[in-house]
Amino acid sequence: MRPDEAAGHDDPREAARQALFEIIDDGFCIIQFIDGPDGPLSDYMHIEANSGYERHTGIKGIVGKTVFDVAPEDGREWVKIYGAVLDNGVPIRFERNFSEAGRYIEVSARRVEPKSLGQVAVLFRDITDRKLAEAEIRASEKLSRENEQRVSLALEAGAIVGTWVWDIPEDAFTVDEGLSSAMGLRKGSERGDLNLDDIISNVHPEDKPRLNADIEKALRKGGAYFQQFRVLREDRKYHWIEASGKVELNARGMPETFSGVLMDISGRREVEAERDRVAAELFRLNETLERRVSEQTAALMAKEEELRHAQKMEAVGQLTGGLAHDFNNLLAAVSGSVEMAHARLSEQRVDEIERYLAMASNATSRAANLTQRLMAFARKQALAPKPTDVARLCAGMVELVQRTVGPHIEVKTVANEDTWPSLVDQNQLENALLNLCINARDAMPAGGSLTIGVANCSISRGKAKTMGLGAGDYLRISVSDTGSGMSAEQIDRAFEPFFTTKPMGEGTGLGLSMVYGFAQQSGGAAEITSELGKGTVVSLYLPRGFDAVEAEPGADEVGDGERAAAPEKTVLVVEDEILVRMVVVDALRDRGYTVLEAGTGTEALEVLRQTRHIDLLLTDVGLPRGMNGRQLAEAARAELPGLKVVFVTGYDETAALGGDLAAADVEIVQKPFNLDELIGKVGELIAAV
Repeated sequence: MRPDEAAGHDDPREAARQALFEIIDDGFCIIQFIDGPDGPLSDYMHIEANSGYERHTGIKGIVGKTVFDVAPEDGREWVKIYGAVLDNGVPIRFERNFSEAGRYIEVSARRVEPKSLGQVAVLFRDITDRKLAEAEIRASEKLSRENEQRVSLALEAGAIVGTWVWDIPEDAFTVDEGLSSAMGLRKGSERGDLNLDDIISNVHPEDKPRLNADIEKALRKGGAYFQQFRVLREDRKYHWIEASGKVELNARGMPETFSGVLMDISGRREVEAERDRVAAELFRLNETLERRVSEQTAALMAKEEELRHAQKMEAVGQLTGGLAHDFNNLLAAVSGSVEMAHARLSEQRVDEIERYLAMASNATSRAANLTQRLMAFARKQALAPKPTDVARLCAGMVELVQRTVGPHIEVKTVANEDTWPSLVDQNQLENALLNLCINARDAMPAGGSLTIGVANCSISRGKAKTMGLGAGDYLRISVSDTGSGMSAEQIDRAFEPFFTTKPMGEGTGLGLSMVYGFAQQSGGAAEITSELGKGTVVSLYLPRGFDAVEAEPGADEVGDGERAAAPEKTVLVVEDEILVRMVVVDALRDRGYTVLEAGTGTEALEVLRQTRHIDLLLTDVGLPRGMNGRQLAEAARAELPGLKVVFVTGYDETAALGGDLAAADVEIVQKPFNLDELIGKVGELIAAV
């Protein structure tokens, strides 16, 4: 007597297993090898079967019958096939003409462990209709090659790969090795030490919420359960799995056990998809051809995307040499101008020095603009957003834009009086708009019209999703031109770094990428609409601001007053670049500040401990020897609570704003900086001490 027989039919797990047999739509049976006409294990008897067996074979009352009772002519062949599975334990999958039933069947078989039981589990289905359809298709010479592929796919039809029993009160799973492998679990997980989270840990993120919801529903109501989902396996690919099971409730209506079987249906889904394609092909050949072309086009586009990425990486390498060349030119202009100013000073030709200093300042501004573009491309520029009247900002840029684009292009602005403010970095917005206007100019070499528009815009949830935004209120800033326009392909690639339609040497392809990066970093988006020959509209969507716009300073608030003597305050300057530190220290002392200096964070802390009275820390973010500016500021604030901090950075503002520093006690100045702006930030913070 087998152990399961000794347990009796009242065993809930055995009852659950029997119920599962009936849930499986395919035919299923277990055969027991016995001695037969040709000696030991030369016959087998059907000891268990579900109702699907009769549906797929047409044979009634199979339990208790031997193979020779069912197939006297082919019995030895069936014994040979399943005997090999019993002997070597290797599962098989095949198709066969079951002549006694007059049907074609698709069969999967695996040994029931351990081998000493002498049992094999068999799963099969009636594929007669499919085989007849394949025979008809095979008659067509045009489709013969596809039929061979179809037969190959049919061999991949799904089969049971594993089983599970979940003791719900204990939240413990017992699974076999097949299920462990199918669900991508760790080796040895079939020992019974798994809970539900372990079992579904590798389920596809999109399928997991639905799977959890269905499991919860089954646990509440009990009864049958059926679901299909994807699982990540060791090959790092997702495979389709079909789970069929049943929840048994106890006398109090609470879930007791949840048991079932898993089927690998990846192959079956491919077969079913192929079968549907063939059926459609028989009746709608033209439609099928269109779908094939679409699939091929999608595959080619995927390959093109891979190539485009490779080209982009190549462009990064190519750009490096160009940047080095540009910076060397700018450095030559700066150093040459300084040398000439020095020479004129030694010759006492002081009236000519101003020209060389202006040249050096201009070269420095150009270098700063280039680094800002590169940081915008990398999404790393330091933004200082504040409530901004964008309509007024755009109107104030008209003169600059007109000078930039030339007299052959008419420039105008269009804005309603009630446009909302926006929380945005004004300098970066001006830079972005200027880039867009330059692009518009290049699209109108023979002249035209350029319009900067500002309007309120409420974006619906549907459109916001396509733009990567949240639904709500935005300010739309548009730059429209009447130029040559862009093709759909150019629009798709316009925001890519290094992509440009300009001739070699006339553009790096960073302009629109910088605009796109700025819009995203500001919490908005960028969009292009265009038509060849009819102009282009580039729109920036920026979040609506709700704070009041600060009034612009009057004439009496700027000018010579910026250099007025400061109150007696002490500033600690920390900068590892000696020349930069020297300039900053001299400028602060010129304004009347007491200035201490250090080159590293460690040196600065030592100065801090020796001089306890310091009103403000001015530090570079990127310091050498292990301690950066943010870490220094936190350590200094631990020594002197409430210490004001000005960060100087040329790269990443997040490094400066991290930690527990209060925003009201911190200012950020981006390199290369204007000395008056830097001293102004220092004065604003110290005035609040």
